[in-house]
Amino acid sequence: MPITKGYRQLVDEAMAEVTTYSVEQVRARLDDSRLQIVDIRDIRELGEGTIVGALHAPRGMLEFWVDPASPYHKPAFADESREFVLFCGAGWRSALAAKALQDMGMTNVAHIDGGWADWTKAGAPTESLEANKARRKGKA
Repeated sequence: MPITKGYRQLVDEAMAEVTTYSVEQVRARLDDSRLQIVDIRDIRELGEGTIVGALHAPRGMLEFWVDPASPYHKPAFADESREFVLFCGAGWRSALAAKALQDMGMTNVAHIDGGWADWTKAGAPTESLEANKARRKGKA
């Protein structure tokens, strides 16, 4: 069966419909308590670290963690006063994920253009997975 719509078209369509921030736009808001950065990369991609203060929500579980009716729901996603800014390795998966969450009814979701690759290239703040876990544990 031939593919009738490739990944690039899906990503382009998502990018046209979701809020997209540059690394610098997000970096400027790191101290904003209403901002929740969400790392949707696979656990195997986290060896290099993550964005400071990011919540890890693997792409494969995201919709389940967001939906209050799901047995896998995570209360962190129920805070409607926050903006959830997703990122992945290059900004493709996060665009698709942000679109999926918008399709679910979320209006407080966006993503970072260029993802982790552009974030690290810009020298923006990162932390190890261990430091991230310790920081999150301290908030519990």
